[in-house]
Amino acid sequence: MAVFTYRVARSDGSTTQGYMEGEEEALVRAKLESQGLLIFNLHRRGTSSARKAPSWWLGGLPLGQFLIFNQELLALVKSGLPILRVWDLLIDRAGHAGFQQVLREVREDIRGGASASDALAKHASYFPELYVATVRAGEQSGNLPEVLQRYITYLKLMIGLRQKVTKAISYPLFLILIGVAVIGFLVAYVMPTFVSVYGESAKTLPWATQLLLDMVAHAGVWVLPTIMVIFGIILGTRAYYATSAGHLTIDHLVLKLPLVGSIAVKHNTVQLTRTLGTILAGGTPLVDALRGARAAVSNRYISSALIGAVEDIREGVTLAGALERCQVLPRLAIEMLSVGEETGSLDAMLRDIAEFYEGDLDTRLGQLTTWIEPALLLIMGVLVGSIVVIMYLPVFQMAGTVGG
Repeated sequence: MAVFTYRVARSDGSTTQGYMEGEEEALVRAKLESQGLLIFNLHRRGTSSARKAPSWWLGGLPLGQFLIFNQELLALVKSGLPILRVWDLLIDRAGHAGFQQVLREVREDIRGGASASDALAKHASYFPELYVATVRAGEQSGNLPEVLQRYITYLKLMIGLRQKVTKAISYPLFLILIGVAVIGFLVAYVMPTFVSVYGESAKTLPWATQLLLDMVAHAGVWVLPTIMVIFGIILGTRAYYATSAGHLTIDHLVLKLPLVGSIAVKHNTVQLTRTLGTILAGGTPLVDALRGARAAVSNRYISSALIGAVEDIREGVTLAGALERCQVLPRLAIEMLSVGEETGSLDAMLRDIAEFYEGDLDTRLGQLTTWIEPALLLIMGVLVGSIVVIMYLPVFQMAGTVGG
């Protein structure tokens, strides 16, 4: 199903931007008009002039650089400088050539009378929809510094979450690489020496030693095909993951994996609730807020399931009820959302849910790392030790014969 980006005016004269999924443009246009909206612009996503971001960036910049940009923007806005002077200073401080050019285009649009949010919305690869909505909310409320501060806090939390996940994954991978390197050294440099030593007595070698020597002797035959097969599987998986169907299937599979699936669900729950709480705190309606928060969820299967939740809420279903129908979030999170809606403190409850699952995720990742480290060390130790013992078996055998 195609995604269409739109810019419309409400009956009260205010304008808004967003996106909607539909089969074709005419159907999306009719749906927007049925809601009493005046359409200024409507086009299929991907056909506009906006640059698209790599999937592994939040925008066209790494998260850290985008955070620095917003901290500088907040400081300049608080200083009371004229808006064009603010953008001049930001352009001078931008270290990324592409981002610097985008800032120049934003400044020219503002000089021409456009609002900052409208100017930023033209560059979706550098300024995600959530950020544009945040700036627009600040402009409409007249309190841009406060909403920028709220977004900076959100950005810091998301960076921290990403760092925790990366740290939990990086050390086990490091241990695996070290183990493979040690085994490779033994096979490539140490074992050929044993082959030359045992060559003349091959008929009397223990079967384990003989099997290992045969594997080393024929390594040139099977190592290269094995490496090619492994790389073929990796490249094939990456190519499949790059497709919409493959991305959806693999993300769904990740959620079903033991242990890893639970961590992935919690990670995406934090992404959704933290983002949704940030948008709602800026005064954005729930339907638009959930649509924007859905874009911040990294798991495509969960993000796709949230499309139905958006439609359910538009038809009058509560947020908790709509998310419960999706069956992609933890039961406890749904119950907490229900309480938040009943007490009228949904945005605060969303922050509480995010903080709860961040703490839980931190604990689970710590436990996972604690268990994985000794397990990997044990496996690598057994493999290396087995190779060494197998190679010395003939020596032990001869020593036993002499001793007898």
